[in-house]
Amino acid sequence: MEFFSEFSLRGFLSAFVVLFAITDIPGNVPIVMSMQKKGIHISARRSFWYSLALLVFFFYAGEAFLKLFGLDIASFAIAGSLIVFLISVEMILDVSVFCESADQPTGDGTFVPVVFPLFIGAGVLTTLLSIRSQYSDINVLLAVLADSICVYLTIRLSRFLKKHLSQGTIYLLKKFFGMILLAISVKLFITNVTALIHHIE
Repeated sequence: MEFFSEFSLRGFLSAFVVLFAITDIPGNVPIVMSMQKKGIHISARRSFWYSLALLVFFFYAGEAFLKLFGLDIASFAIAGSLIVFLISVEMILDVSVFCESADQPTGDGTFVPVVFPLFIGAGVLTTLLSIRSQYSDINVLLAVLADSICVYLTIRLSRFLKKHLSQGTIYLLKKFFGMILLAISVKLFITNVTALIHHIE
């Protein structure tokens, strides 16, 4: 009962707003539509469960998991930024980076690259570790649940928008958010490379 007694609406909303912003739910809609257009299957239901499981796991075992492999947050964030960079290049230049392979015969992109690292990337996971020290566990976990629901709704909404938006509008949105995603990946890369250099020095 003590766990639930620490619930605070303000704390929950604050944690959720931070997670929602870094997840970039609106900006990922054109990316999802672009992948679906190429025939890559994305399950909204599994996206929810994958997102929730990944966030809850990292909430409780994130730092320990990285230390187990001798990794730090900065190195993890740099790896995620490179994958986000490739996705943005694909959107801007109309090239195929993520394609079907023998190991992925059904062309399912639900977990990789949609849930991770597109929605739940290194930035989200590192932010999750940061806000855990600022808010009670119950507030952060409820924010995690709400954020996972938003991921689910985004996948579902993309199907609706695909039917009601013109191809020209989708194309422009893809280019615009591709540039935004590129800028985010560059910022994430530079910030964490700088942190690694300072750590080495």
